[in-house]
Amino acid sequence: MVGARLARWRDVLARLCAAAVLGVDAVPVSVEVDVSPGLPGVTMVGLPDATVRESRDRVRTAIRNCGFPFPSDRVTVSLAPADVRKVGAAFDLPIALGILAASGVLPHREPSACTIVGGLSLDGSVPAMTGLLPIAVAARRRDQPLIFPGANEPEAAIVRGLRLCPVHSLVDAAQALVDPGGRVAAAPVTPPADSDEAGDDLADVRGQAAGRRALEIAAAGGHHLLMCGPPGSGKTMMARRLPSVLPPLAFDEALVVTSIHSIAGLLPPGHGLLTRRPFRAPHHTCSQVALVGGGSMPRPGELSLATGGVLFLDELPEFGRRVLETLRQPIEDGVVHIARVNRTAIFPADVMVVGAMNPCPCGFHGTGQRPCTCPPGAVERYRQRLTGPMRDRFDMSVEIPAVSWADLRASGARPEGSAAVRGRVLEARRKQLDRAGRLNGRLAGRDLERTCRLADADAEPLLARAVSRFHLSARAACRILRVARTIADLADEPAVGAAHVAEALQFRLQDWDRKT
Repeated sequence: MVGARLARWRDVLARLCAAAVLGVDAVPVSVEVDVSPGLPGVTMVGLPDATVRESRDRVRTAIRNCGFPFPSDRVTVSLAPADVRKVGAAFDLPIALGILAASGVLPHREPSACTIVGGLSLDGSVPAMTGLLPIAVAARRRDQPLIFPGANEPEAAIVRGLRLCPVHSLVDAAQALVDPGGRVAAAPVTPPADSDEAGDDLADVRGQAAGRRALEIAAAGGHHLLMCGPPGSGKTMMARRLPSVLPPLAFDEALVVTSIHSIAGLLPPGHGLLTRRPFRAPHHTCSQVALVGGGSMPRPGELSLATGGVLFLDELPEFGRRVLETLRQPIEDGVVHIARVNRTAIFPADVMVVGAMNPCPCGFHGTGQRPCTCPPGAVERYRQRLTGPMRDRFDMSVEIPAVSWADLRASGARPEGSAAVRGRVLEARRKQLDRAGRLNGRLAGRDLERTCRLADADAEPLLARAVSRFHLSARAACRILRVARTIADLADEPAVGAAHVAEALQFRLQDWDRKT
């Protein structure tokens, strides 16, 4: 009698494997479905959010519209582990297949046989989903076939060696569950050698020799850059051309960038690997969560979406003070930690931060272009919106003057383009990676002391006088050394000399910077 009851219990219990995204990683989720005698209904347990709880209606309708019988008994769905909140409609498909398996329509399979994700429409079709790439990576790590929406096939095909089972309807998914063979993803797409954006070439920048030089140094060493100048001087134009002088994304970098955009739902439909470095320019009214990330279920912010590329903060003093202060630690560490009660989500934040600001609220203080109309004290209050600790995070600062009409209309030789500058940047970065395994902008501790040693007899006194005269912090002095090391790399010099330190000081001690 007991054996018969156990056999019957096994016949009405199904276990399938799904996944939930936490940060930029995916954690396995076990979907257990039990069909037992009782009042008809579907009960969800395992910390589901409102979208997952609503899946009972979508799943019931989709099952019936596909011609499958829906059990008239009590259905209990458990999503484990119970301490991970389940968010989104991607659990519809495993829940529906679990109900069909528990009711005897489909055969039972081992929970580790495959990973199943995807939503369901009322007609039983499987629409595209967000956040598939981290789930595909986790499925490949566990050597499981992946049953997923067919519209996301280019995204899943990025993961080499993954067995792909794309489906377009619940009927397709039921057939794939019976025989989850699929095909194996081939070699992933490699980024192109040329990363120029159409129309975004550094050759368009005229009459800004100091700004162009600052962009090249910042790109070569991965340094954060702050630009100050009147409206219309070309700050935004130069910032938008910074990605064009950066090296193309390596495959590992492109995989991280694509994963973050997939999680945020910003990956274009039918798109595979993202091969261009991102450029994000959030408005100065954005919130702290929008910039850094967060929410009840942590999502990436603009800082993480710019990973591998450029985060441009135009009108920097207009950002909320608390919003800017939240950037201090992430841009120093290269990661964002978002702590919640049960778990901590970690998002990459390996970005180049480029800030732009006017010299005063009206934008013309000290420029000589037109008289400043700001009332007394307004200039000082405007500059104090950017605190000293936050300004210290910028390795370089450069003044961008207004360009004369004669310079704009000059008919001489076209300025140097992005391709030529990118060649020097690529060579300088290769030296840094061979020497320390990281860019100069990320040097710290013993690596900084070893690689940025001043070999010139005049370099050490020069830096010491600057630190004493301008009351520079230890962090500022370290950043000057990093920039000087990058300047030496661009000049193909093995050691840091006085000339390199002097140029680095020029990008740290601008007139508008010393007045604050």
